[in-house]
Amino acid sequence: MTAQVPSEVAQRPGIQQDDVLAEVRNHIGHLTLNRPAGLNAITLDMVRTLARHLQAWADDPKVYAIVLRGAGEKAFCAGGDIRSLYDSYQNGDCLHEDFFVEEYALDLAIHHYRKPILALMDGFVLGGGMGLVQGADLRVVTERSRLAMPEVAIGYFPDVGGSYFLSRIPGELGIYLGVTGVQIRAADALYCGLADWYLDSARLAELERQLDQLAWQGSPLKDLEDALATLCVQQLPEPPLAALRPAIEHFFAQPDVPSIVEQLQAVTVGDSHEWAISTAKLMQTRSPLAMAVTLEMLRRGRHLALEDCFALELHLDRQWFDRGDLIEGVRALLIDKDKAPRWNPPSLQALDAAHVKSFFADFSQNRN
Repeated sequence: MTAQVPSEVAQRPGIQQDDVLAEVRNHIGHLTLNRPAGLNAITLDMVRTLARHLQAWADDPKVYAIVLRGAGEKAFCAGGDIRSLYDSYQNGDCLHEDFFVEEYALDLAIHHYRKPILALMDGFVLGGGMGLVQGADLRVVTERSRLAMPEVAIGYFPDVGGSYFLSRIPGELGIYLGVTGVQIRAADALYCGLADWYLDSARLAELERQLDQLAWQGSPLKDLEDALATLCVQQLPEPPLAALRPAIEHFFAQPDVPSIVEQLQAVTVGDSHEWAISTAKLMQTRSPLAMAVTLEMLRRGRHLALEDCFALELHLDRQWFDRGDLIEGVRALLIDKDKAPRWNPPSLQALDAAHVKSFFADFSQNRN
C-alpha cells in the first residue's frame, strides 16, 4: 500500500493535471500514473479511473493489449496515498475502507485480465505500485528500478496481494522481503521472479517506438514478447540475493520474528556477518506487531488461492486501523516527522503470540 510521500502534489498555479493519462495507440491502451511530484502515489480516484479504463478496453475489440507506466523518471508508483487515508480515519470518514476494497479489486482484475498487460517498472515500485504490476503478464525493470513492500516501516503489513506474490518466491526470500521491507534492484527482481525483463532506461523511448509500429500477428502476448526480446534481457549477472540465499533460508525459516532477530544477532563470523547485523538493526526499527503479523500472513498465504489472499488482507485491514500500528507509524514518519514511533508492543520481547494470532482468528474459522 505504502507511499511515504505527502498527499499534496506541487503543481504550477492554475494548471490542472489528470492524475491518470489514458490513450490508445496502435491497438494498445496506454495508462500513465501522472503524479510525478508525489512519486505517482495512487488515490482512490486514480484507482477508479484505472479500473474504468481497463474495463472499457477489456470489452473493446480494437484494443489488443495494455501498457502501464508512471510519469517522470523517479517512480512507477511509490504506493498508496497514505496521508489521505490517515486523514480519513482521523476524521471519522470511510475513505480508507473504500480505498482498500476498490484497490484490491483493481489488483485482482489485473491478475485476471484477459488481454496482455505490460508494466514498465522504471524507478520506485513500492507497496501499492507492486500491487498494480505483479498481476501483469510482462514486467520490465530498469537500472533505476527499486522494488519493495516496505509497509512494516510504518506499522503496516504487505498487502495488495503481497500475501500471494511474496509467499510464492522460492524458499524464504519472500519472507525476508516482506518482514524486513528492504528494497531490491533489477537483478534481484528478476532473480525473485518479481520481474520478467530488464531494459536500460535510455532505451525506453526505443521500446515506445517499437510498440507504436508493432505489426500484430494474431497473438498479442507473443507479439509483445517478441518486441521485448529485441531490446531486453531476462537475467542479469550476480544478483546480490543469490549470494545471501543460504543465510536467508536459515534465518527466515525460524519460527517467529524474535527468533529471527536473535539468530541474526548471534552471527559473529562468516560472509554473512555484516548483513546479519545490519538486518537485525533494521528489524529493530520496524513495528514488532507488523513484522509478526506479516510473517504469519505470508506463511498462511503459501496455502491460499489468490482470491483468498486478497480476502485475508482485507480481513486484516478491517482491524488494523484500530488495532495495528499504522496510525502511529504515519504520525511519526509523515505527520510529526519525529521518526520515533511508539510501537505497541514497543519491542520484540513484548510480542504476545496469542495477540498476533487473534488478527487471523475469524478468518480461520470462516474459510478453509
